[in-house]
Amino acid sequence: MSLTIYGVAASRAFRTLWAARELGLAYDHVPHHYAGPEVKAAPYLAINPMGAVPAIVDGGFPMYESLAINLYLARKAGRLWPATVEGEGRVFQWTLFAAGEIDPVIGQWYGHTAYLPPEKRKPELAEEAAPKLRQRLGAIESALASRAWLAEREFTIGDLNLAAALFRAPAFGLDPWPKLKDWHARCYSRPAAKAAVAEREASAAAPR
Repeated sequence: MSLTIYGVAASRAFRTLWAARELGLAYDHVPHHYAGPEVKAAPYLAINPMGAVPAIVDGGFPMYESLAINLYLARKAGRLWPATVEGEGRVFQWTLFAAGEIDPVIGQWYGHTAYLPPEKRKPELAEEAAPKLRQRLGAIESALASRAWLAEREFTIGDLNLAAALFRAPAFGLDPWPKLKDWHARCYSRPAAKAAVAEREASAAAPR
């Protein structure tokens, strides 16, 4: 079965590219840009009707939503997957936390401090997001008070999913949360993470 990952690395496709590397999966990469016409064309909309990246086709099976894709790939590969039902629960918890609690808040903060053109930034929205983000980072810090990794004793797809959602967290500043800062650094020190970050940076720098 062949795996194809759609999405430029400088997007949430970064999460799936990192996961595929961690899992040792062979894949083809089609770097559709999130703002390009290719994601609104009929062939791609047949894969992801939302017209967003990433998406995959795995042996004819299409799927979208980056964090769900990662859960699927890890479960299918039988790697980075927890050994206990309690560990599975934590993987699901932190993946949903990444999607529902981290993505919207860190996106609002980063968008209105760095990502958007200056004339489109609204400082009040960044200020609104900051305390919410601090609360969520505090929750992760508490979870890491008695464990090195979020789900079990080893790095799992739950760690990857949350760390990927927190890609921009160092720009916010992690010194108030030392255990979170250490965990984040350990996640990104992994060879697969370093390779995915390098691909993301090269993709972001490349002219369209």
